[in-house]
Amino acid sequence: MDSSPAPPGRPPAPRSDRASGPAYRRLSTTERRGQLIAAAQRLFARAAPEDVSLDDVAREAGVSRPLVYRYFPGGKQQVYEAALRGAAADLELCFAVPARGPLSQRLADGLDRYLAFVDKHGEGFTALLKGGSVVETSRTTAIVDGVRRAAARQVLLHMGTGEPGPPLRMAVRTWITTVEAASLIWLDENREPPVGELRDLLVEQFIAQLVVTAGRDARTAAVLRAAARSEPPGGRVDALVARGLAALSAAAAPEPPPPAAPAARAGAGT
Repeated sequence: MDSSPAPPGRPPAPRSDRASGPAYRRLSTTERRGQLIAAAQRLFARAAPEDVSLDDVAREAGVSRPLVYRYFPGGKQQVYEAALRGAAADLELCFAVPARGPLSQRLADGLDRYLAFVDKHGEGFTALLKGGSVVETSRTTAIVDGVRRAAARQVLLHMGTGEPGPPLRMAVRTWITTVEAASLIWLDENREPPVGELRDLLVEQFIAQLVVTAGRDARTAAVLRAAARSEPPGGRVDALVARGLAALSAAAAPEPPPPAAPAARAGAGT
């Protein structure tokens, strides 16, 4: 091997042991912040916010606690709000499904996404919607309310309403609240009934709520008629109507008379 020194002005050749092993890549500010938020989201998905510490976030991300403070000088509250905004952005997209097919199918597709998020985030979703967390503030409440309003806007877009009136807006926003409440109960009931049954039940509840609102509001009635025309024969709406009529018919049917008492035996008591 040539051991003579390198000529003046030329750097020495790199040692072979420096090239061994994976190269370390320094993360950009955006990448590091995203890494920490993702770590926090994983933790908040498994536990309530008050049960997660900055040390937990640091361990989950594989970094030091001072590094977490460097990117989030506001501490745990700032980490939580950043994680919540990321989760909210995902939730807001749940009902942004492709604008094709009947309304009932679009709602089902959106609910599939929404319930998949609920299933994945479990404890964090419960803490987020139930409130009462030590890290709950007016800002976190506004983030959650923004998710509800975004979901309602997406549903109204799928309905092609133009500018909806107050009754229809109330019906849609009430349904979004129903979806949230049903999701919390579903988690509390160990994810029963099966998620597909829950999805279909929620779709049918929305249709039923539209029918009730349409009976009192002409603009909602027009939207409902337009939506009904796009539903396939024998689909969700027809099945819902058939079950509803059957239930009403059974409720209206007269009760059968009680069975007659057995006739007294001849000569009894003599």
